[in-house]
Amino acid sequence: MIYLFILIAKIVEVSMATIRMVLITKGERKIGAFIAFFEVSLWVILVSTVLDNIMDNPLKIVAYALGFAIGSYLGSWIEEKIGIGLSEMQIILKEEDGTAVVEALRESGYAVTTMKGEGRKHPRTILLMYVPRNKIKNCANLARSVRADAVITVSDKKAIYGGYGMLRK
Repeated sequence: MIYLFILIAKIVEVSMATIRMVLITKGERKIGAFIAFFEVSLWVILVSTVLDNIMDNPLKIVAYALGFAIGSYLGSWIEEKIGIGLSEMQIILKEEDGTAVVEALRESGYAVTTMKGEGRKHPRTILLMYVPRNKIKNCANLARSVRADAVITVSDKKAIYGGYGMLRK
């Protein structure tokens, strides 16, 4: 029973740590600090349980390590599903394809800025967007449904100020 407690507690603690770190890097310090309180409280209880007579019961180490590994995976999976923060999406298209993709994206509520560019053989339209992380797949799928050969890149960003639908206080 003690092994199950160690395993589950470590999974929860590491999952919380993963989510906390992402929140803090995305500028959500208050929520991150709130989670940190419970994370460290659980960690203290857990470590005292694991270290108590550890030499007589080395399987506690295995349960702790397994919980750490599963918690790392689970925490990153949960964070991906929650999709905290914004990403910058850049879509590069042949110039003649730009209008159709821009119209489809704007009709779906995405704010799009366009720029002209030069490719190796053709003029290009470059679309710049800030998209909530949990909507990246939908946005990319929409662009690709209009133009399957679109070049799409995504990079994470911190909080921004101003812009259509993105105002933060």
